[in-house]
Amino acid sequence: MSEHNVISEDGLRIHVTVRGRDDAPLTVLLSHCWTADESDWHYQVTDLLARYGHDVRNITWDHRGHGRSDRASEAACTIPHLARDLGLVVDTYAPEGPLVIAGHSVGGMTITALPEERSDLVPRIAGAMFVSTTSGELGKVTLGLPAVAGPLLRDRLPFILANRSRMLSLSRRERFPVIERQIASRFLFGTPARPRDVGHVVDQLIHAWPETMSGFFKDMMAHDRIGNLAAFDDVPTTVLVGGRDLLTPPEHAGKIAQGIRGARLLVAPGAGHYLPFERRELVSTELCALVDRALARVADQPSGERPASRLRPRHRART
Repeated sequence: MSEHNVISEDGLRIHVTVRGRDDAPLTVLLSHCWTADESDWHYQVTDLLARYGHDVRNITWDHRGHGRSDRASEAACTIPHLARDLGLVVDTYAPEGPLVIAGHSVGGMTITALPEERSDLVPRIAGAMFVSTTSGELGKVTLGLPAVAGPLLRDRLPFILANRSRMLSLSRRERFPVIERQIASRFLFGTPARPRDVGHVVDQLIHAWPETMSGFFKDMMAHDRIGNLAAFDDVPTTVLVGGRDLLTPPEHAGKIAQGIRGARLLVAPGAGHYLPFERRELVSTELCALVDRALARVADQPSGERPASRLRPRHRART
């Protein structure tokens, strides 16, 4: 494992973690959720390493305004910025070869922006996974509440969190994460929810910058990229969603699956928005299936057109 920093087009430091050999025949890119960080995918990273070792390169990074990356202004917290940052990560650490790309929540929205922002990367995508995400129409989400109360609370919660971040010290929020815990338990997780996973997400919410909460929320509410989905036609694609996802409900996943020719839709009963945590086995198994398929395609290429390496998985994914 190696940790790096790249500098975005607007001068922000983006933290990147790379695992796997430089000459690996395939790269897996894992784009994380809003207000989270690269550890959003920590179960899947563990499972990828258990199955493929370093024969597959996998890359995680902290989005701008998240984790160990630089704080960003509200105006710079947009999905197009994330798509261009993703492109920079690819240019720097995976400039050649096929890609399997997975995005959770805003990470999935970032993938849908690639045809606009980095269309050159789309032909390299050998597998795509959209997890608990949307192609648009978030303004219709009611958080599972009545039609009047739902949109009102939806529009206020990010700004409540942002104001807590501005007005209260980090140490005070860490000692009294009452609001953050209520939001995580009520709106982000389904059943069953492991306390350690809920605590992990609460900690991420506590550490999120106010501009990250308000800026990305405003941009996500305007997110409308259903017209971009056809760019992924015939790319092996899996769309996953929890049956109790209140932020990006199953009908949003359905629209993504309908918009990409050949895409598969899987709904996890009882699960909420944090599917990489709540349904580790499902997410890891489906991700590995995309990787296996991409590796098989690499193996079928003439030997002069692919890097020499072991192309088959070594172990089954841990669950």
